[in-house]
Amino acid sequence: MNNTLLSRYQQVLNRIETARKDSGRHDPVTLLAVSKTKPLADIEALAEAGQKAFGENYVQEALEKIAQRPDLEWHFIGPIQSNKTKPIAEHFQWVHSVDRLKIAKRLSAQRPPGLGDLQILLEVNVSEEASKSGFRPEEILDVTEEVMALPNLSLRGLMAIPARTESMEAQREPFRQLRDLLTEMQQRFPQAPLDTLSMGMSADLEAAIMEGSTLVRIGTDIFGARNYA
Repeated sequence: MNNTLLSRYQQVLNRIETARKDSGRHDPVTLLAVSKTKPLADIEALAEAGQKAFGENYVQEALEKIAQRPDLEWHFIGPIQSNKTKPIAEHFQWVHSVDRLKIAKRLSAQRPPGLGDLQILLEVNVSEEASKSGFRPEEILDVTEEVMALPNLSLRGLMAIPARTESMEAQREPFRQLRDLLTEMQQRFPQAPLDTLSMGMSADLEAAIMEGSTLVRIGTDIFGARNYA
């Protein structure tokens, strides 16, 4: 199993590097290995191969893994319920899915000061789908100002999960919108460390990298299909 896992992992790294070169970029693109529902043994194998950043969606499952490997960099990427903000604030280094101001305020209040700032991203409903959470694009500049005033948080950029499309051009359009939005934020708030675009998954990482993604979230193409039973 580990050979298959490591082979898939290397293929994903190769895809990222090819996409980066094809788009003429010289800046790095971080791979976040989305390890939700996958056993610690898989995480250990990837960590041994050099992978440091792992993404989790379910708080309780993640806490068990973090307890075993506190040396790794843990990113929370799933929907956030208000009653789960405390353990997220206490145990993760990054949160990608801040989709309401109330959540940002709770994470700020519950982050232990000794841990340093929690790195956060605002989730944008870039395709404006009724079924998806996230801020509307037109809200982002006002929200940025409010979040930047909160203690114990460092706002680093934006995250999105666009509607699934097939063609490369259709995939690129929402990623382009997100990149333009981050550029607006950088111009309005030059003092902030706004340097992160978390966009691109197994099916569309090339399109995301072409439009400036700095971090791709890859699960299935590394770990294989998930069993939610």
